[in-house]
Amino acid sequence: MGQDNNNNKVKFSGICLFLFLFLVNGQDFGFAFPPVSSSDDAKRPPMVPAMFIFGDSLIDNGNNNNLPSFAKANYFPYGIDFNGGPTGRFSNGYTMVDEIAELLGLPLIPPYTEATNGDQWRYGVNYASAAAGILDITGRNFVGRIPFNQQIQNFESTLDQITSNLGAPDVAQALSRCIFFVGMGSNDYLNNYLMPNYPTRGQYNPQQFADLLAQQYTQQLTKLYNLGARKFVIAGIGLMGCIPSILAQSDSGVCSEPVNQLTLPFSQNTKAVINNLTINLPGSKFSYIDIRSMFTDLLNNHDSYGFSVVNRGCCGIGRNRGQITCLPFQMPCPEREKYIFWDAFHPTEAVNIMFGKNAFNGGKNFVYPFNIQELARL
Repeated sequence: MGQDNNNNKVKFSGICLFLFLFLVNGQDFGFAFPPVSSSDDAKRPPMVPAMFIFGDSLIDNGNNNNLPSFAKANYFPYGIDFNGGPTGRFSNGYTMVDEIAELLGLPLIPPYTEATNGDQWRYGVNYASAAAGILDITGRNFVGRIPFNQQIQNFESTLDQITSNLGAPDVAQALSRCIFFVGMGSNDYLNNYLMPNYPTRGQYNPQQFADLLAQQYTQQLTKLYNLGARKFVIAGIGLMGCIPSILAQSDSGVCSEPVNQLTLPFSQNTKAVINNLTINLPGSKFSYIDIRSMFTDLLNNHDSYGFSVVNRGCCGIGRNRGQITCLPFQMPCPEREKYIFWDAFHPTEAVNIMFGKNAFNGGKNFVYPFNIQELARL
């Protein structure tokens, strides 16, 4: 056992040393990087050394698989279009961060629960967890989940192992070039504020709740900064009133404007949080992905983007296929590329890829003050 641990430490130390040298000298030392299948610039070296991912089911890729949780997607038809089948992704295929990873020249980032050694951590780790929120209480109706605070602790555990092998100054230099992708907040509404068995709606009006989330979010992002993060990508929340789960709660079949208005203060607060942190955290750089604007554009111009089904899930049961989410081995729609929504809550792979590309090289109408490609080059 002792010999195995020593071997693992030597291997991981070598990996971290490579990461540091790559950052400082800009050399690839002859390493062959994985091909990039969806980028126009295939087989190029990665633009960043690694990407660390924090979030919820929109970008979870399997961290809930072994939890005692109702929030799981490690069964068919989830992953029906993913090479290898279901992994725990809440999609028929790629998530947005999968597309972004490939556009950055990285391989698909492994989930924290499966990244057990240095080789698997080499390009980053995905800590996201379905049903997770900014608030620890969020998502308790699904039982097991990993809230954002715990995700940060998991990253800290990873960082402790890296630092013990390489040393704090070298790790700090390496992390300053990595991308830290954070997409939180949706569940704090869907699986907290809008749930009748939660006390929050009686305790806070919409603005007060958004302010509470902003306060917590500021502390959490600051902690990531204190752990070495410098390049942040913050994904906003979308038009929550337009998802099949919300549409199914009325007979109209149109977006719920009250729900869309309910989440607007959080979107505004998140932009303010980013502006304040940019000023107060020296050396930090933030990119904000305006998912709300992306969804507005998509819904308004869906025909031009090749989507014809905008108000129901590809897989699910009940009104708008949104009353019960996709069940094991349920038959999904055959023309998945024409659907905006995969299930009651989540976009299809086609939308995820589209949004990932918008985030990577889109204009300031979708991502600002820089897109991810620009952030990576800073």
